[in-house]
Amino acid sequence: MGTKTFTHLDASGAAHMVDVAEKAASMRQATAVATVQTTPEVVAQIASQSLRKGDVLAVARVAGIMAAKRTSDLIPLCHPLALTKVTVDFALQPEQGRVQITATCAVQGVTGVEMEALTAASVAALTIHDMCKAVDPALQINGIHLHEKFGGKSGHWQREHVNHG
Repeated sequence: MGTKTFTHLDASGAAHMVDVAEKAASMRQATAVATVQTTPEVVAQIASQSLRKGDVLAVARVAGIMAAKRTSDLIPLCHPLALTKVTVDFALQPEQGRVQITATCAVQGVTGVEMEALTAASVAALTIHDMCKAVDPALQINGIHLHEKFGGKSGHWQREHVNHG
């Protein structure tokens, strides 16, 4: 395996948007994860939909989907993509006071969807923070990372299990 280079820098080191015109289109998918750390009481309120702002997970899901669709507006060198799928799912871990967010994006295209999945997971987590900050101002967002991707020249990649606490 040769030396990897930053694809968003030209020969002089200036940032540029990568030219993907010659790349072959293929099905590409990426999954990202984020964890919201709060208290067992807040997770119980999320589960019972008893927070004053309403259904936290429904709002966070829509926010994550909308964010994935707008990633190229937020990340300067991302290409705008015609996403074919965006899912945002939640796993409540009440005993640990955690909400795990899993966002998956897919496209039939010439560039990957890692940034879209990461953006969806991040904005879903930020939305949970916004909706829960009144009851837990110490809430934290942790461990935002790419979990898996496939498609394109690099094929399939999956993160080895790492315990982030």
